[in-house]
Amino acid sequence: MCANYEQAKIIRQLRRLGAIENKPREVYPAGTGKIVASIEPSALIDATFGLMPHWAKPALARSTYNARSETVAEKPSFRSAWRNRQFCVITAQAIYEPNYETGKPVRWRIERADGESFGIAGLWERVMQGDHRSRWSFTMLTINTTEHPLMQRFHKPDDEKRMVMILDPDQYHGWLDGSLVTEEDLFQQYPVERLVALADPLPPRVKK
Repeated sequence: MCANYEQAKIIRQLRRLGAIENKPREVYPAGTGKIVASIEPSALIDATFGLMPHWAKPALARSTYNARSETVAEKPSFRSAWRNRQFCVITAQAIYEPNYETGKPVRWRIERADGESFGIAGLWERVMQGDHRSRWSFTMLTINTTEHPLMQRFHKPDDEKRMVMILDPDQYHGWLDGSLVTEEDLFQQYPVERLVALADPLPPRVKK
């Protein structure tokens, strides 16, 4: 799972899809991140981190930021976007996960070993608002990583081990147009040798 990530500084692999430079910043559920959506594959779109169907209240975004690949086609919050092939690629420089090996949660930063940005598989929703503006939102697809040498180190000891579904650059177009969605290779754990992780706790809050 991933409830916090750093937006990509520059998405080199997505340049052909209209990617632009971005300032690095962290994104949390209900915050705003950048996506490339299947309906507009030549643009980066600002969207809420947490999928919000047309019937959803804003608070739902805090519980729909991740979708399990095994059940995404069935869950009420996600099934419409999945059925309508509303696929997106989320641009990220790093993801953050809690490590409990010290007995307490310590935030760790996980990124690609080559320093390049991630393309994370996701779903999008778009709702037209009363002022004729679009409200975009998205969720990240996750897969089981119980046997992954790195990702099994995160989250509480008794929690299921999961990670976001990281795409290779040559899979971006196939994910967006849906041609690769039924391919088993798409839903594989990302190789541990292509990732690096370090403890990166948040600085203490300053009392006012």
